[in-house]
Amino acid sequence: MPDLYSELEKLAGSDIYPFHMPGHKRNVESTPLKGAFRCDITEIDGFDNLHDENGIILKAEERANNLYGADKTYFLVNGSTCGVCSAVSAAVPVGGKILAARGSHKSFYHAAYLRQLNIEYLPVRMIKKYGIYDGYLAEDIENAIANSEKGTVSAVFITSPTYEGVCSDIEGISKVCHEAGIVLIVDAAHGAHFGFDKRLPRSAVQCGADIVIHSVHKTLPSMTQTALLHVKGDRVDRELLKRFLRIYQSSSPSYVLLSSIDLCMKEMEEHGGEFADNLLKYRKMLENSLSGCRNIAIAGLDELKDPAKALIYLQTEDMTGQQLYDILREEYHLQMEMAGERYALAILSGWDKKEGIDRLISALLDIDRRISQCRENTADRSGEKETKADAPDIEDKLPHRAMKISDAWDKEKESVPLCRAEGRISGEFIALYPPGIPLIVPGEIFDRKRIDEFNKYLDYGMNLQGVLTKERVGKKGIIDGREVICVRQR
Repeated sequence: MPDLYSELEKLAGSDIYPFHMPGHKRNVESTPLKGAFRCDITEIDGFDNLHDENGIILKAEERANNLYGADKTYFLVNGSTCGVCSAVSAAVPVGGKILAARGSHKSFYHAAYLRQLNIEYLPVRMIKKYGIYDGYLAEDIENAIANSEKGTVSAVFITSPTYEGVCSDIEGISKVCHEAGIVLIVDAAHGAHFGFDKRLPRSAVQCGADIVIHSVHKTLPSMTQTALLHVKGDRVDRELLKRFLRIYQSSSPSYVLLSSIDLCMKEMEEHGGEFADNLLKYRKMLENSLSGCRNIAIAGLDELKDPAKALIYLQTEDMTGQQLYDILREEYHLQMEMAGERYALAILSGWDKKEGIDRLISALLDIDRRISQCRENTADRSGEKETKADAPDIEDKLPHRAMKISDAWDKEKESVPLCRAEGRISGEFIALYPPGIPLIVPGEIFDRKRIDEFNKYLDYGMNLQGVLTKERVGKKGIIDGREVICVRQR
């Protein structure tokens, strides 16, 4: 059976001259990206069309579908973002209501804005030890549906696994949603590797969710921006879903990205077991090697079910997560995925190399020794005893909401010093990036706790998006002015 890549290779080796887009004309000398250009084409005869697939792209989607076990699978070349926007738009009417986890990616909030949705948040569940969002149980969703006005909720939206690897009870939640006649959408962007082996968690598709979005590039061997959207059952109008996929995706989809998805699916079909072997082997190496550390620990799979996520947690106040992240990058040349207040996150894969895992282990052991030595030297001088870090102080209550996102984001706005923002309505999203989960959304009111939290993140040097920093001349010289965007007061 022909696949996209083999057909693109055949075209590249033929004498067919391209009097069509793209402008590089498959000329391998046009820029240093000549390898990719050989297979970079537009929708020409014999190569199907992503937005109306009935040939080679459809066959590729069906191969992916067979692997994941959905009723229908769509290729995405605008990342999981377009999948999330399309899923929410197709499942919830304009102005409708959706139950959602607060720890949802900003793409969900963008969809809610575009469809002018009313978001009813699920109870905030946290793993306070790490300061991260926890997963959901079926009873959480059942209670939330029962507490909503009957017949008003169109869909439930949750993220599983989360950015850090926490999983929800998707099977139980699916049953609860379906008994209530509600669509379940699962943002499983970080779970494309689930379900390929019995030793890995089951995928949200296998657990009965109506729509599941996977970023294949996050943990599988596929190019950045490639993703999949899976549909099960008939609770979602597929023609409507397809309409929104046409809206949110490029009208000139990259065949390089499409072929990358197809080759990734072929790789997992043939070597999925080997992928799981390597992933679990590397995970065990990391956990075993760091088990004797005094200051650094790896969150176990009893808490974070995804073996691809290594949450490297600091058990001491002598270092922040951002400092650990920076030291690993600058001194050991190891680039982590992200930093939290008390942790750094590494993504593992079945395509990692043992040399890389060994370097990470060596670096963390070295850092652990350095922390202990520094503390012992300090304790000797001061007479203080060793202390363990307390869990981050996480506020479970959400900010008070004054208006819905679509109203606030479209209002006239003004910049306000962060120190004077208490009581003001936010006119913009503020989020740590990554992971891109909003800490405050348009329409919510700034409170003192969050203002202090934002200042702390900025002091730590973390990437806090949505707070403007400007240098100003004050009485004591140049100072760092911090401002936020608020709805203009009349």
